[in-house]
Order: sequence, then structure tokens, then C-alpha cells
Amino acid sequence: MLFKTTEEHEALRAKVREFAETEVKPIAFMLDQNNEFPTEAIKKLGEMDLMGIPYPKEYGGAGLDALSYAIAVEELSRVDGGTGVILSAHVSLGSYPIMAFGTEEQKKKYLVPLAKGEKIGAFGLTEPNAGSDAGGTETTAVLEGDHYILNGEKIFITNAPKADTYVIFAVTTPDIGTKGISAFIVEKGWEGFTFGDHYDKLGIRSSSTAQLLFNDVKVPKENLLGKEGEGFKIAMATLDGGRIGIASQALGIAQGAYEHALEYAKERIQFGKPIAHQQVISFKLADMATKLRAARFLIYSAAELKEHHEPYGMESAMAKQYASDICLEVVNDALQIFGGTGYLKGMEVERAYRDAKICTIYEGTNEIQRVVIAAHIIGKIAKEGGSTKKKGPIAGIRKRMILKDGTVEERVKTLVESLKADGYDFTVGIDLDTPITKADRVVSAGRGIGKKENMELIKNLAIQAGAAIGSSRPVAEELKYVPLNRYVGMSGQKFNGNLYIACGISGAGQHLKGIKDATTIVAINSNANAPIFKNADYGIVGSLEEVLPILTAALDNGEPKKEAPPMKKMKKPFIKKSAPSYKTYVCNGCGYEYDKELGDPENEIQPGTSFEKLPDEWICPLCGEAKEEFIEV
Repeated sequence: MLFKTTEEHEALRAKVREFAETEVKPIAFMLDQNNEFPTEAIKKLGEMDLMGIPYPKEYGGAGLDALSYAIAVEELSRVDGGTGVILSAHVSLGSYPIMAFGTEEQKKKYLVPLAKGEKIGAFGLTEPNAGSDAGGTETTAVLEGDHYILNGEKIFITNAPKADTYVIFAVTTPDIGTKGISAFIVEKGWEGFTFGDHYDKLGIRSSSTAQLLFNDVKVPKENLLGKEGEGFKIAMATLDGGRIGIASQALGIAQGAYEHALEYAKERIQFGKPIAHQQVISFKLADMATKLRAARFLIYSAAELKEHHEPYGMESAMAKQYASDICLEVVNDALQIFGGTGYLKGMEVERAYRDAKICTIYEGTNEIQRVVIAAHIIGKIAKEGGSTKKKGPIAGIRKRMILKDGTVEERVKTLVESLKADGYDFTVGIDLDTPITKADRVVSAGRGIGKKENMELIKNLAIQAGAAIGSSRPVAEELKYVPLNRYVGMSGQKFNGNLYIACGISGAGQHLKGIKDATTIVAINSNANAPIFKNADYGIVGSLEEVLPILTAALDNGEPKKEAPPMKKMKKPFIKKSAPSYKTYVCNGCGYEYDKELGDPENEIQPGTSFEKLPDEWICPLCGEAKEEFIEV
């Protein structure tokens, strides 16, 4: 057994390395700085037959092996981790499911242009409530005649929105867990298929990553991939191979950082000799080289097993977990060797340091890899008991009175009457620039507001609603319509007041976590399936340019607003649910309902714990009221 690549493999390595050095390296800093996709470089990869490396020539591929693919990802990532993962996601995730599970017609229609590099592929599995636990998928596909009607969202999707072809996973049979999930081939441009924000990431910034939104998208029956109910199996099989790609990406990032550190250590003179000759640095370089060699053997071994149709799930998990773990260690040591110089923007090791972390997270966190490895060693681990209920909305239990029917005037009238019935006084108001954290009410603009002139609609509504002005992160950071201190979200300002009116905000998780303590959330959005509606008390589906002026007029009492009294937190309205077979208890302070099926895991109360057995010192997780303040309902 000779642990050495063939001449053909090394010729390919030289070819990809030359491409990376001449086409990607000169623009890598700019791509990172501008969060920009390397469109021309990816087009050239297609022209070089590298976008379909492991697929048969009859389907437009290069007809090479899995190891050749791993080497290509490694060499691209050695120069730029983002470019490496574009190829990895395209080949392993966007194309493989069609090759492995598609019909002949699907392969000819979709795989051929993907393998030729004429189109880019992507894979849509992750959702707000379905990350490591893919069984939590909530996107649905309902068969109606010759089409499935697709509704839902996907987040953190690599290559979106640049990709043309998407493999999407959705529930076709509810309430039976992973056996009810199916896979579909979905094309960009279909009616109802839109994209959310392009995420502004810590690293791999040349890789485009965005949210997918499906609003009654018609998917032809012939675009079902495999059979109904086989989606989870397809996803897991795809991820087994995808881990080889991510492991190769991690290896490439680490290799590049190591090479830069080695070169620098030979040139940097301290205490009269190159620092590479200082024992502490030479030992560090020796450890880095050893880790790289071990990771490379793990990856190449997994690729060889896959190529020869041997079981490789455990080996690919080992390769991904180990390569990404040591990637962090190697780039950290590389930056340490550079010292302060390596901490500067523009240095390859600084970029590698940021690129490295994601490799331990996506395509299965390294914690999940260890679960996979353990399952191969000792058998599948039995699931722990507890509730199988779906997670609630991110912003807590809400009324979800979403107004879709009737004229806009009728919907606005219903909304205003409901808000007044809840106790909101629109004869009073606060300054538009009141700090978000101190505001009683906020009218917030999302990307759906469109052109900057439409911010006047937000201002006018805020005046009549007696509110301050806020925004989503993109409106403040990217569009720069408002100052940065006006954006609301987990990473921005958190709104703890009473009334939050979200205008054109889709409802990304980080935004919703910034408004979860709002007493009342109102959503206005043209997309009926926007996540914000699942997290709202009231909502109007419609165009902002049509709804906002009518709502503004409805809140105008014809007089200047009086100065609002000091903010007093209002109680959330009690939301009646179908009665369970056991006693339930509601907080008298905020309306939070303790459900024994869910427990309170954040405070170490396990599912199945009855209210009577809660510790006396337990308090309401939302408002802090004591246990004795709960009322039996």
C-alpha cells in the first residue's frame, strides 16, 4: 500500500493551483472586503471542466474520481476558502443528489448544465428550526394536480442567490417525522421563489450565502427527486459526500496559512537568526505539518472509499471533524508566528483565520460528526424521551391575526380597532429619534421598503403611531437609510417596549430575537409566507406603498400628538389555546403559559415536569414573576 497520489492527481493539482494563483489570489482581498462572488473565476472553472470533476462525461462531467475533486477544493481553498466552498457546495450538494437519485430525464435536464459549469447548484435543507436536527423541517410541499405547492423558507444557503438549480427538502406527509420529508429540484426564477438577505459573514465572504423564500411555488411532479418520503435519506447521503468537500476546504485553508507562516518564519530575523530556527517556532511548524499530513490522509482515504463504492460515512465524518478542528489550530499558530503583522487586514493569515471557523459548523457541526462516528462504532444512540412538539415561534406565542381578505381599507380598519382595543392610545407620541431600548413604540423598515424615498412613508407612519423609527440590519448597514444605532435585532438594538410595527421585514431569526420581548408585534409585508407573520400578533398582507399611507391616515386624529407619559410595560394579551388533558398555569404578569410537555430547559426544568413539582424558587422565564403569581387555567 503506497500512500501517494498518482501523476494524474498531481498534474490536476498543478493545474488548479496555477488557476488559483493567477485568477483568484490577485482578487481574493477585494472579494473578501466587498463580500463579492467571484463570477468570472467560477465561469472559467466551468470552461476548464472543473465544475463537474467527479461526474461521467456522458452527463457533462470530467469523468475524474472523488480524490481529484478533493484536491481541486483543497487547492482553491489554499488561496481563498470562499472560492473553495463554492465548488464544494456546487459539486457535493447541488449536483450529487441529482446524479445519485435523479431519473435519466432529470440528469439530462439538470445535471448536464451543472457539470458543464453552465449553471450553478445549491442545496436547501437548513431552516430556523431545522439545523443540526433536520427532522425539524417545516417547509411544506402539497400535491395539487400535476404540481406540488411549496411554502416555507431555508436559511444559510451556500451559493444562493447565484445558483440556478436548488435541491430543496420539504414535508409532504406531516406528523411522521423524517419519513415525511421529500426532495425536489427547484429552479431560480419560478414564480413565488425569492431570496432574502445576502448574509454579511465573518469569513468565506467571497461565497454567497442567502435565505430562500417559497410562497406558493409550483413545482412540477416530475421534479420530485427520488420517491416521496425519501428526502431525509437523500439529504443524509448527500451530506456524507459533502463532508469530504468541507474537509478539503479546511485542509486547503490550513495549508495556505501554514505555507505563509513557514515562508515568513524563514525570513523574519530576531535575536540574530530566522525565527524558524528558534526551537519554539520550529516545533510549532513541525506540529502544524504533522496535523496537515494526518488530515490529508483521512480526507484522501474517505475519497478513495467513496470512489470504490465502499462504506465511507464514518470516515468522511472523521475527515470533516478532524480537518476542521486542526484547521483552527493551524491558522491560529500561523497567525501567532506572524505576530502583530498577521493581525492586519490584507494579510492572508488574517483572512484564513476568519475563513477557518465555519468549517467546524456547516454541513454538520463537529459535535454532530462525533455523534455520527459514535453511531458507527456503538450503534445508533437511542433518542431521549420528552416532548415531540414543534418549537414555537422565535418571538414567543402570538395572536397571529393575519389580515389577507377584504380591501386594504377594511384590513387597516380592523387592525387599528384591534390595537385600540388592546389599549393603545394614538393621541400621544414620542420623538422619532428616541433610543430603541427606551422607546414605547417603534415603526421599523426592512429591505422591502424599496427605494430610499419610501422612508418618508415610515416617518409619516411613525409620527401618527406615536413611535420612534427603527430598521432591520440591511437597511441601516447596507442601504444606509438610517444610522446604525437604529437597527433592531439580536446583533443590534433590542426592543423591549410595547408596540413594534415591522414594515417590509421578512423576519430573519436574528431580527426576531431582538423583538421577542415586544408586547405587540404588527407585520406588514407583501409576502404572505414571510416568517414575520408567524411571529406577529397582527399582520396585513399587501404592498407597503399601498398599506402604509392608509394606515397613517387611519391613525391621524387631526391634531399634533401629545407627549406620551413614561413608558409602562403592557401585559401581553392572553392567547387561548386548545385545552390539554392536564392542568396548565399562566403567569399573571405577562401571560406566559407553563406547559409541562415542554418544561423550561433553559432553567433546567425537564419536559414532563408538572407545575406542582417545579422548585419553589422557579420564576417565569419571560418576566421573572414568582411561581405563586401563576394562575391555574
